[in-house]
Amino acid sequence: MTFTQQVITILMVVVGTMATRFLPFLLFPAGKSTPKYIQYLGKVLPAAVFGLLVIYCLKDVSIFSGSHGLPELIAIVVVIALHCWKRQMMLSIAGGAVCYMLLVQLLF
Repeated sequence: MTFTQQVITILMVVVGTMATRFLPFLLFPAGKSTPKYIQYLGKVLPAAVFGLLVIYCLKDVSIFSGSHGLPELIAIVVVIALHCWKRQMMLSIAGGAVCYMLLVQLLF
C-alpha cells in the first residue's frame, strides 16, 4: 500500500468506528423513549448471536472420527455449568474456551 492508501484506510476505520459509537446517541437521545422494535432487538439478539456462535463452532465436529467430539461436549458442559452457577456470560464463554483449549492441547 502506498502512504496515501494507508492514510485513507486509517481515516475510513476512524470514521466507521466513530459512526458506530455516536450514531446510537444521535438516533436515540436521552430524553426520548427507545422504540419498541429496538427494545425487542435488545432482548432477542444476544441469545440469537450466542446460538449462531454455538452452531458455527460445532459445524465441523465429527462424532465418528478423532476424539469423537468429546472435548467439545465437555467444554459445552463447562459453559452451561458456569452459566448456571454465576450467570455471567463472559465468564461462561471464557471458561468454556479455556477448558476446550486445555483439553485439546493436553488430553486429546
